[in-house]
Amino acid sequence: MKNKITESEIETFAVDLLESSGYQYLYGPDIAPDSDTPERSSFEDVLLLERLQTAVRHINSALPSAVIGDAIKQIQRINSPELINNNETFHRLLTEGVKVSYQKDGRERGDLVWLVDFKNPENNDFLVCNQFTIIENDINKRPDMILFINGLPLVVIELKKPGTAPVFYRG
Repeated sequence: MKNKITESEIETFAVDLLESSGYQYLYGPDIAPDSDTPERSSFEDVLLLERLQTAVRHINSALPSAVIGDAIKQIQRINSPELINNNETFHRLLTEGVKVSYQKDGRERGDLVWLVDFKNPENNDFLVCNQFTIIENDINKRPDMILFINGLPLVVIELKKPGTAPVFYRG
């Protein structure tokens, strides 16, 4: 008789695989806003801001701290009524860098702040989190897994055991 694989077993296997690839693992409720060790201030927040600030400062260590803060504010302010426009803007900032300007030695300077170090992946912070609750428009969403790179939720995974009907999210 064939043993059936549960969704929980699939999730555990996926987490173990990602941990063996260098991801840190945290259980979503352990870093929720109402936990003893929160990594965000609200269930509406999807960025892990402290991780993002730490990683971006490390990657862009030659730039002034205030400039790093300005770049992070730019990604927090992406807000078009069209989701596709938000995604395209974020993708551009992620892959091309965030344009910033600042004063140095009395002169205006322009530069790019990188959110991810594509040349040296070991400089990034990799986190896999399961059961991470997000509340948007009074609707609870809890993907099975989210992969964060430098505090940015870049991959959302919904695991299903074989034979389970597909789940489609409409927004």
